[in-house]
Amino acid sequence: MLFLIIGLILFLGLHSLRIFDEPVRARLLERLGEGGFKVIYSLASIIGFALIWYGYGQARQAPSMVWNPPVAMRHIATLLTLVSFIILAAAYVPRNRIKRAIGHPMVIAVKVWAFAHLLANGMVADIVLFGSFLIWAVLSFRAARGRDRAAGFVRPPEVSIVSDIGTFVIGLIAWAAFAIWLHGLLIGVKPFG
Repeated sequence: MLFLIIGLILFLGLHSLRIFDEPVRARLLERLGEGGFKVIYSLASIIGFALIWYGYGQARQAPSMVWNPPVAMRHIATLLTLVSFIILAAAYVPRNRIKRAIGHPMVIAVKVWAFAHLLANGMVADIVLFGSFLIWAVLSFRAARGRDRAAGFVRPPEVSIVSDIGTFVIGLIAWAAFAIWLHGLLIGVKPFG
């Protein structure tokens, strides 16, 4: 569990600079330059993510259960992760209604994903991992909305039905690929098998 916790501190700590200390982020950008900042940020994020992945895998080898979720929670989690993937797709497809409505779809997607996994999993490591991401996503969304208000940011009004359909289709395909194939390959758990 130690690697999981260190990875979470590194990964979420870096991704929390804009939440808790925007001036530190600004000073780092100034000192390192945009390119240098992105390289260091990316490398440290990859290391943090790798530690999370490794630490979670290790924690699953000797599970410490807090609760045993009912089977229905897995079904609810499956639907919520589908919603999460569609919202995540909205972060990248231009001119879609989801992005226009919520403003920061990637953070909302993380929030829904983390909540879904908390419903369906009951190990201590699950609560640490998904609970950390859920708390981070709540704080990150709040901070992002605050920055938007402070800057007077207005979302562009133009949307496209083609973009909306594309968002849904991309999210559905990505969800299916992950749920059917990648989740088992990368995490070792097959949601449908």
